[in-house]
Amino acid sequence: MEKRVVITGLGVVAPNGVGIPEFTEAIKSGKSGIRFFQELQDLNFSCCIGGIPDISETLKSAYFTPLQLRNFNSSGILYGCIAGMDAWKDAGFTIDASSELDFDSGTIFGTGTSGVDKFREAIYQLDAKNVKRLGSTVVVQTMASGISAYLGGILGLGNQVTTNSSACTTGTEAILMGYERIKAGNAKRMLVGSCSDNGPYIWGGFDAMRVMTYKHNDSPEKGSRPMSATASGFVPGSGAGAMVLESLESAEERGATIYAEILGGAVNSGGQRNGGTLTAPNPVAVQHCITSAIENSGINADEIDAINGHLTATSKDALEIENWATALGRKGPDFPYVNSLKSMVGHCLAAAGSIESVAVILQLKEGFLFPNINCEDVDPTILAIIDEEKIPKKLINSPLNIIAKASFGFGDVNGCVIFKKYNH
Repeated sequence: MEKRVVITGLGVVAPNGVGIPEFTEAIKSGKSGIRFFQELQDLNFSCCIGGIPDISETLKSAYFTPLQLRNFNSSGILYGCIAGMDAWKDAGFTIDASSELDFDSGTIFGTGTSGVDKFREAIYQLDAKNVKRLGSTVVVQTMASGISAYLGGILGLGNQVTTNSSACTTGTEAILMGYERIKAGNAKRMLVGSCSDNGPYIWGGFDAMRVMTYKHNDSPEKGSRPMSATASGFVPGSGAGAMVLESLESAEERGATIYAEILGGAVNSGGQRNGGTLTAPNPVAVQHCITSAIENSGINADEIDAINGHLTATSKDALEIENWATALGRKGPDFPYVNSLKSMVGHCLAAAGSIESVAVILQLKEGFLFPNINCEDVDPTILAIIDEEKIPKKLINSPLNIIAKASFGFGDVNGCVIFKKYNH
């Protein structure tokens, strides 16, 4: 018998808030985490703004030993471990290095790249023929599965421990992979999420592609403008989001707090056909992913109260809204509310889907819709499809039942998950 899957723990490391209380207040108030970085200007970047979480040395020492911190040259692993540990504790579990191995719990924690700064350091050492000075942690810091390896050891996880990677769809895909494992009865709990490193070695390629905005170096907080007529490209971000998924049976046995329920979802690919490319979505596949997620969740399209879109502040925003409208069969005043967290944190790449899903779950749990900042001038192409009131500009306090969250990534890959407010 298939298991119902609920969320019992949350953790987040975002440019506008580290930890659930700070992050919740930030998204409710429309606080931006985008800042100017002199380093990017010195390197001749066109886009000199971005989103980097504020992690102090004091905060690091609250989570890790000095020895562990010497091993963390990857900002993504640092962010992912903090978010994952917070989610684990939030779910009611303790973190003990001498704990028993837990065969009922695992992790699927995604990333795009890991430890690029460490790669750079290694290259210089090799060029100088100093291979013996690379250090004993270079492999675990630079292998893609470094994040899940660290979390598996910190928490003593004995079920599946692995890392997925599907560009900007990574976080959403990780949630669905964990959901499917619990639903099938192969695990009681799965820590799921994703993380992304920050800095020029991650962001440089996007700057070279000219997909990042260069118009707001003097006004960083205005730079990320999803669905705006004056959107001029995305703002890069970084961080991590994490959640503990658990079978309803296990959660009830423990008396755990339940944030929300996952009804289902879907992942697919556009195969780089029908207008889809390595960097652009195939609209037919996007629509198929959304309709498949709805069918898999056992709901009707008209039951969706809100959409948390991918919506990156590029020319593809209007196409995304059109795809949602077509897939749902809902336009104008009948379209659900829609918001994009990227207006506040930028595009956190592989971490985007998980950070944004944490925001979705908070909206369901507390009954609010966070505002779309920097969207006072909605794209007229979007307004030809949906009513402007469906794009909240201010905080809306309102009960919500079902929110659809989607991510679309390079490689023409798509993911959509359906979250529901938990009701007994």
